[in-house]
Amino acid sequence: MIEADPGRLLDTALEVFARGICVPRSFTHPYLAERVEGLWVTRDAPRKRGRYRREEWVAHGVTPGQTVEIVRRHTRGRYAVCAICATGESDEPMRAGYRALDHRLGFTEPIMVHHLRRIPRLTSPIKIVRVLDPALANKVNKAVRRRQILPEHLDADAPLRMYAALEDGDPAGWVTSIDVAGATWCANLYVKPEFRRRGIGRALMCRMLRDDRSHGSQLAVLAASHTGALLYPLVGYEQIGTLYSYTPRRR
Repeated sequence: MIEADPGRLLDTALEVFARGICVPRSFTHPYLAERVEGLWVTRDAPRKRGRYRREEWVAHGVTPGQTVEIVRRHTRGRYAVCAICATGESDEPMRAGYRALDHRLGFTEPIMVHHLRRIPRLTSPIKIVRVLDPALANKVNKAVRRRQILPEHLDADAPLRMYAALEDGDPAGWVTSIDVAGATWCANLYVKPEFRRRGIGRALMCRMLRDDRSHGSQLAVLAASHTGALLYPLVGYEQIGTLYSYTPRRR
């Protein structure tokens, strides 16, 4: 059972976030989530050749000074700190701390969860399907211009599930759900501009959430854009924190 306590709930959501983002990033080379001295870090598995991608260090309940000290001890090179402020907490000490450490704020994203108890029933103006056909998978991958789903994900019991909204057989929008430790991570909701404001995004989310629940998920987690943060509460998500992405300033 997913913990209802706000602190434990945020810790669970951050684990889902860390493990969930690693799945699509592993399409080209294994990208792993690890616990290091109380922080989550997501990064490339050891490489024999090629440059390591940027690491993401996830910190909550750890001061900026402690976080940067831990990161500098263990990083392989380029990194970002995903500093998390719980809803209702002041972000001023965190902002001041990273500023004093010469780290630049890049962006913020709300962290949101859905408890999968009440999911609206919506009728989509166009057909929504789970992507189980190689031809449709290729269409979505081409529309996004990078791989979003692999052949092994076309099985009904695959841990990654993609959904597409179709107009005359072509993808007008899509979203992905990834199973993570009894919960699910939502990634890459997108509706093409010419199909927006018709309820397609909401219908995609509701279809995904119902399937999440039927596959045994107890909690759905996502990091929202600020535009998305206006949509997700309409289908039952609530914000439990905010992610602040910091990177060291170049010297």
